[in-house]
Amino acid sequence: MTMKHKLFFTLAVAACCMAAQAQGPRRPRFQREAFQTETPMAHDPVMAKEGDTYYLYATGMGIQQMTSKDRKTWTVLPQPVMTVIPGWTTDSVPGFGSHVWAPDVIQWHGRWWLAYSCSTFGKNGSAIGLLSTRSLRSDIWKDEGCIVCSHDWKKGSDGQMTGDNWNAIDPNFVIDDDDRPWLVWGSFWDGIQLAPLDTTMHMAGSPRTIARRHRPGDPAAAENPTSRFAGRNAIEAPFIFKHGGYYYLFVSWDYCCRGAKSNYRVAVGRSKSVSGPYLDRSGKDMLMGGGTLFLEGDKKEWEAAGHCAAYTFDGEDVFICHGYSATRNGAAMLIQRPISWTADGWPELGN
Repeated sequence: MTMKHKLFFTLAVAACCMAAQAQGPRRPRFQREAFQTETPMAHDPVMAKEGDTYYLYATGMGIQQMTSKDRKTWTVLPQPVMTVIPGWTTDSVPGFGSHVWAPDVIQWHGRWWLAYSCSTFGKNGSAIGLLSTRSLRSDIWKDEGCIVCSHDWKKGSDGQMTGDNWNAIDPNFVIDDDDRPWLVWGSFWDGIQLAPLDTTMHMAGSPRTIARRHRPGDPAAAENPTSRFAGRNAIEAPFIFKHGGYYYLFVSWDYCCRGAKSNYRVAVGRSKSVSGPYLDRSGKDMLMGGGTLFLEGDKKEWEAAGHCAAYTFDGEDVFICHGYSATRNGAAMLIQRPISWTADGWPELGN
């Protein structure tokens, strides 16, 4: 990236994060009372554990939230995480309302940090926002502004096209071996992006691509049936999990959000360094379309599955994602599976 492009990126991020609140904050809708279920509907789920309680956050009006003591019975809470949507989100992302996508949550340096996506379907004028709190038990989250935003391509007054070839959605925090935070994100366009963060969980460097669904110019890449803007690079929802000296990059391939017509699936690669390169089991770089298939729909219980996360809870490695139910008209349901590891260090799913 040239100095000119670095300067443009820095100014663009600053403009996103400093946008005036012209339209003011909004309050999302929420249900009237809590209820319990052992088969929660959840899209883009992530989890955390504080004390004896598990917390689940997912895409929804103001971010859906649930709690559980055993990860079996879930209490779906009546109000969202974001009872007020910050005004800067609409200023930065025209068309965005209160439907907040794909959160991620992590505890770092005595504080919980929650990133979330503001976007409109199939376009890359998007932003990743940030909240923080001392405890997940609290109903009070502090608005920390935006971490990064992306801009769709537009023609400027000088006749030149400007914009980003990546999409600022689907964030995931990762802390490296030197206790430095990073953010990995992305959907379609040029694929999965990675950048370092500072101690306030804001950008400390320019993004770079670390994984694609197809190598650039691949003639085998199928047409996109969902968006004429996003292109054929059907990869998104990254999650990096550290295990045994490797960083494992999980990504979702192909298409979500089509109910029973979805063909979402999960692939994985690994690297000794958080910055890559991430190679699949055959040694192919994920930057050039590599990836080892990890999970896909069985067409009996699940039509498709994706947008995953991985954790170590109470000494057990756990994989979660949402699946499009084959018996519930393609509804997005929570999937949880234990992770086991092969002798050469690759993850496998348990029952």
